[in-house]
Amino acid sequence: MKLFSYWRSSAAWRVRIALSWKGIPHGTVPVHLVSTVEDAAQRALQILRNPALGKELGRNGKEYVRTHFLMPRLLRDWLRIFLQTQ
Repeated sequence: MKLFSYWRSSAAWRVRIALSWKGIPHGTVPVHLVSTVEDAAQRALQILRNPALGKELGRNGKEYVRTHFLMPRLLRDWLRIFLQTQ
C-alpha cells in the first residue's frame, strides 16, 4: 500500500500509526503541494480573493474522498455479518 504524505499533515502520521499497529505493510511517498513559500502565499491569496474557488475546492475534495475512500457504516456492518455466516 502506498501512503501519499505531506510533511505537515497530522492525518498522515495518524494513518501511518494505524497501519503499523494493524501490521499492514505500507510505504510513504512524499508529496510537495507547493515548491516555494511564495507559491504557497500566492495560492492562499487566490483563494482569499475568490471565495467561490475555495468552496469549489472544498466540494471537489469532499466528493473525491466520499467516492474513493468512504464506505457507509451500514454496508460495512452488513458485509461483516455476511462474512461471519460463511
